[in-house]
Amino acid sequence: MSNTRENTSTGIAPQSDLAQHDGSGAVASLPSRPRRKRSSWGMRLEILLLAGPAAIVFLAFVIFPVVIAAYYGFFRWQGYGPATDFVGLQNYVTILQDSAFQQALMHNGLIVIGSLVLQGPVAILLALLLNRKMRGQSIIRVLIFVPYVIAEVVVGTGWSLMLATNGALNGFLKNIGMGFLAHDWLSDPSIAIWTLLAILTWKYVGFAVILFLAGLQGIPEELYEAAALDGASYWQIQRRIVLPLLAPTLRIWAFLSIIGALQLFDLVYIIWGQYVASTAGTSTMATYMVANGRNAGNFGYGNAVAVVIFLISLIVALFYQRFVLRRDTEGAITGDRRTGRKNR
Repeated sequence: MSNTRENTSTGIAPQSDLAQHDGSGAVASLPSRPRRKRSSWGMRLEILLLAGPAAIVFLAFVIFPVVIAAYYGFFRWQGYGPATDFVGLQNYVTILQDSAFQQALMHNGLIVIGSLVLQGPVAILLALLLNRKMRGQSIIRVLIFVPYVIAEVVVGTGWSLMLATNGALNGFLKNIGMGFLAHDWLSDPSIAIWTLLAILTWKYVGFAVILFLAGLQGIPEELYEAAALDGASYWQIQRRIVLPLLAPTLRIWAFLSIIGALQLFDLVYIIWGQYVASTAGTSTMATYMVANGRNAGNFGYGNAVAVVIFLISLIVALFYQRFVLRRDTEGAITGDRRTGRKNR
């Protein structure tokens, strides 16, 4: 009784008042006090501080140049002075009707398909091989990744010298008695596009291998052990467990490869040049833009081509995200549809 009186006098409620009893006699604690929510102004300020610099850079170096290019695309402009010779949509109509641009667009499509078909399987096999413990694993990884970090100028110059008519490759074939295989690898329209795909595979397969290795590292070891205990073979484990879990990484790599193939310029321009590329069957939309824009002194037309390339890449990216990447992003973006709450 004295303890109860002392607690009451000092403002501390007795335990009988702080606890609630249910029907079984058990003591149930009171619910915890809800956290105070941050004010909407505080959240908006935080978002502004975090996203503001990135938004400014994006607007300055992406959106603003596209808008300026679209503006000059409506003029016949020589690259200096004010643009006064307004031609409306004539530049865009000419681009879409030009057989050279249509051929370049077809080449970009072939490069997209060829890059996915050639680089994908090769990179997967190399990643599966390098994911196993073996001697010299680190050295092999470095050697595979080295071509990707070499500058395109160095790569293009080296391959153009080796694949020339009197280059190292034809000379090697002749020295080993296989001169009948020597060919004009760069100028023959029937094989030049395949030469380009081989060079692209050699240079960019290392990037795909690194991405796939990172994805393989995220697969728990317990899954391999459980499948092995169930009697699954090595290839069954790869087909039934590894590849399905690696699918998100595969889709991201395919997206990057598609966009890169649509905007391919440097290697083609360095190896084949602006005029040889069109005759050899390796021209791209970017080389068409440079040849018919800057080099022709018609910068308004070149800006229009740049806008067309941007729109094609944007449409492909939106369709790919809508129909392919949706399964990877909808959970993080839309959250739980049944409850209307976003995942945190």
